[in-house]
Amino acid sequence: MSPGTGQPYTLALLCPALRVARSSVYAAAAPSATAPGKRGPKPTLDDAALLERIRAVLAACPFHGEGHRKVHARLRHAGIRVSRTRVRRLMGAHHLLAVYRPQRTHGDRAHEGTIITTRPDEMWGTDATRFYTAREGWCWFFGAIDHYTDEVMGWHVAKLGDRWAALEPIRQGMRTVFGTIAPKGAVGIALRHDWGSQYTSATFVNEIKCWGFADAPAFVGEPECNGIAERFMRTLKEQCLYLHQFRDLEEARQVIGAFIERYNTEWIVERLGYRTPAQARRDALQEAA
Repeated sequence: MSPGTGQPYTLALLCPALRVARSSVYAAAAPSATAPGKRGPKPTLDDAALLERIRAVLAACPFHGEGHRKVHARLRHAGIRVSRTRVRRLMGAHHLLAVYRPQRTHGDRAHEGTIITTRPDEMWGTDATRFYTAREGWCWFFGAIDHYTDEVMGWHVAKLGDRWAALEPIRQGMRTVFGTIAPKGAVGIALRHDWGSQYTSATFVNEIKCWGFADAPAFVGEPECNGIAERFMRTLKEQCLYLHQFRDLEEARQVIGAFIERYNTEWIVERLGYRTPAQARRDALQEAA
């Protein structure tokens, strides 16, 4: 109130002095409006019930860190028809989303195109990684994976990661697909690998050529060229190697073998229409028959 006139000051005088916008004063004085409800038909499951189903899917899944896309796919497989956006919203609100890794910005790539094939047994990728055991110390894992189905064709663990250990997954894959490791038995399959000493040795290169593989090394300094095998190695580490403290190599062989069996038959892949690698191979072989 003005002490001289006894009248209230106007907002035009008060707001500049108090550094407050008049629109904020009017908004604060206005009666609060009730937020409108969600339009459209009500869903069969409310948010609380759907969240309970999401938690059940995550608890029953044998893998760790699956994102909202795979959770949505598993809900659909169970007959629960909800939108993926709603699944993502609920998982985000309750801190159930998988950790997001920001993508690196690349320049002009030397490997334009795609490494994903259109049918099984057109290209295999192979790679290696190390893991620790209490008794033997650092040991090696070698694996071979199909570029279409993401199926592990063969794998091997050993204390010594030499060229002979690197060849073992390829032998297993040939026995699985062709039933033999005879010369020229794998004609028509390209083999992608990096420039590790095991894969550039004369023994490895000559052996795969004898079997009929087309040698297709990745570009130097471009691991994306071997991205199928690299991505599986990340999955193996996150879902198996990082979760166990292996006593010895034999225990590691049992645990890793059980995981790969579970991976081939239960791991669902988005680009395969949320099918497992084993399902994708069966469907492809049926279509080709």
